[in-house]
Amino acid sequence: MPKFPSPSPVLNNLTFVREEILSRDGEFGGSEFGGFPTLKQRNDSFNIRESMSVHCGFVRGIKPGHNTGFDMDEADLLELEQCNGVVVASAIFGNFDEINEPKHISDYSRKTVCFLMFVDEITEKYLRSSVKLGISKKIGLWRIIVTRNLPYKDARRTGKIPKLLLHRLVPNARYSIWIDGKLELVVDPYQILERFLWRTNATFAISKHYRRFDVFVEAEANKAASKYDNASIDFQIEFYKKEGLTPYTEAKLPLISDVPEGCVIVKEHVPISNLLTCLWFNEVDRFTSRDQISFSTARDKVLSRVDFKFHMFLDCERRNFVIQKYHRDLLLQLAAPGARIHPPPPSLPVLETSLPEKVVTSSDRTGPGKPSRDRISGSKRHRKVVAGSKYIEGR
Repeated sequence: MPKFPSPSPVLNNLTFVREEILSRDGEFGGSEFGGFPTLKQRNDSFNIRESMSVHCGFVRGIKPGHNTGFDMDEADLLELEQCNGVVVASAIFGNFDEINEPKHISDYSRKTVCFLMFVDEITEKYLRSSVKLGISKKIGLWRIIVTRNLPYKDARRTGKIPKLLLHRLVPNARYSIWIDGKLELVVDPYQILERFLWRTNATFAISKHYRRFDVFVEAEANKAASKYDNASIDFQIEFYKKEGLTPYTEAKLPLISDVPEGCVIVKEHVPISNLLTCLWFNEVDRFTSRDQISFSTARDKVLSRVDFKFHMFLDCERRNFVIQKYHRDLLLQLAAPGARIHPPPPSLPVLETSLPEKVVTSSDRTGPGKPSRDRISGSKRHRKVVAGSKYIEGR
C-alpha cells in the first residue's frame, strides 16, 4: 500500500454542509437528509476550487450517524472511526439479500481490513432469529452495523448512503471497496486495489455496464423493467438534456461508457474522489434512485474541470473478483417444493494481471454480419491510454 495519499488536483480541503434548521426556499427535489440544496448550490458545487464546502448528506447532527438519520449505536460509530486503512463495505436493507462470506482472503487482510455490513432493523431481526448474529455483532468477517431512523422509505435509495457516502461513515479510512449485497467477494482486497488503483495511478475505479453504454438507452431499459416510475425517469433525462447531455458516441473516447455497472466501486479517499461521490449522491437524492442514470453527469462535471485520475474497467474484469448471487426472495421461491434450482453462472478464473489483445464472446455477437447495437466499432475504443493520463481505460 502506498505510504502517502495520492494528490488531489485543485481541491485540497473538502468540508460538508451542516444545517440544523433547513431552508426550503428554492427547493428543487431532494430530502431533509440531503439538505434540499438549491439549483444554484448544485451549480456552485461543480465549480471546483482549492477549498470547498458541499452538501453530502447528514446535514443535521454533530457527526454522521448521530441524530442525522441513518443513525448507529455509539459502539458502532467508534468502530467505524477506528478503520484507518482499507475498508470493504456492503449493505442489506429490507432483508433483501443473504450475507455472502468473502473468500480467498489473506491472513494479512483479515487482520488489517475492516469488513462492514450495514443493515436495517428488519434485516437485523432476521439475522438474530436465524441464529446467525450474536453478541459479537459479527458474521464471519463482516462486522454488522445496524442503522436506524432511515431517511428514505425506499430501500434502494437508502442503500446509496453507505455506497456513495462511505467516506463520511469511515472518516479515517484511506481506501474502500464497495460491493452490493448480492455479491460475493472472492479475491483479496489488496489485489483489487493494486489492479484497479495503484497500477493505474487512479483514485476512483468502476466497471462499465456489461451491455449498455448510453444513458438514454439505460433510461429506457429502466422504464421497460419498471425499475422506477416512467415520469420521474423522463423528467431527469430531460433535465440532463437541457444541461447538454448527449448520446454516447466515439467522440467521447477515451471514455468508454456513460453507464457504469455500479455494483462495485474502488476508491481512494482523497478530496477529489470524495467530491465525486458527494455530487453523485446529490443527484440520486434530487432525482431518481437509479444511480446509473446520474453517474455520467457527476463524472463529467468533475472531469471537465480537473485532471481527475478516473478508471473505468471492463465488466469481465469485475466478474473476476465478485460473484453475483440470487436475491433472498428468489432463493425462497426456488426452495419451494418442486422448484428446480439452477445455480448462478460459473465464476471466471481468479483475477488475471493482464487480458488478451482481443476477446470475443458469444454475447458480443448478434449474428453473421450484423454488429451489436451496444458495441461501438473501431479499434480506438479498445486502445490503451497511458497510466497517469486524464482517463484510464481498461484493456
